[in-house]
Amino acid sequence: MTRRGLILFLALGAAWGIPYLFIKIAVSELDPAMVVLARSAVAAILLLPLALFRKQVWSVVRRWRPMIAYTLVEIVIPWYFLSSAEQRLSSSTAGLLIAAVPVVGVGVAFFMGRPARLSKSNWLGILVGMLGVAAIVGLDVEGSDIGAVAEMLVVVVGYALGPAILSRWMSDLPGVGVVAVSLAAAAVVYVPVVLLTGEWPAALPSGQVVVAIVVLAVVCSALAFVLLVALVAEVGPVKATAITYINPAIAILVGTLVLHERITVWTIVGFALVLAGSYLVTRRQTAPAVSTGPEQAAAQI
Repeated sequence: MTRRGLILFLALGAAWGIPYLFIKIAVSELDPAMVVLARSAVAAILLLPLALFRKQVWSVVRRWRPMIAYTLVEIVIPWYFLSSAEQRLSSSTAGLLIAAVPVVGVGVAFFMGRPARLSKSNWLGILVGMLGVAAIVGLDVEGSDIGAVAEMLVVVVGYALGPAILSRWMSDLPGVGVVAVSLAAAAVVYVPVVLLTGEWPAALPSGQVVVAIVVLAVVCSALAFVLLVALVAEVGPVKATAITYINPAIAILVGTLVLHERITVWTIVGFALVLAGSYLVTRRQTAPAVSTGPEQAAAQI
């Protein structure tokens, strides 16, 4: 990897490792729907001008059916459940559970009628990944909440469905255009939700919550995708997918240092098993699957 590629890799790893920390801060004062609205709206405001300048919006809007499906499973639904779950789960636990997305992606491919040819190591990866999730959730009961874990399952499935939809129906569309339009659509969806449910804040949130929203929108969403595009151009789509394996480590690190979250032996064991499982599941990709690697990683913005 070149020096520029290494810098991009580390920057993107940080951008996608810290959102769980800032979501945790944001939901301390804001309702989940408001967090999603603020994050998606600010990120859309930043990315839409770029997409319009590149003339990438209309081609995405014309493919409105898969675009709506992608927006629902990638942003509208999972971002709400992720924010809701973090009202009860630690940010590090949320980040660890998200690491199971590549494992669930295998099942999504099967149910969508495009099952990958799995080797023995791939099947071993599925088993190891499931054991890792079990270690995080089932053996660390004190730090877990079954309702919040169920919400995280929805998030993981959504993040696995999003890249599958992109790959099957929108693989020829420009990435920045897809993300900009989907973020804008999500913001439009959440405006009436926030207004009708009375989740608009009665007073201006504290400075740290405002900063959290800005970081989520600017760094973890808009900037992260620009970094992804640059990283793929520099090192290729296959190497870029390795970013998936360092995000949980960063989530644990910042959760511990900033929020003083508890780390148990089972947290570490589960972390190791989930990452090992994800690696084994994805290490032998067919050519079509490799092309969707960045999209799989982009599911975590």
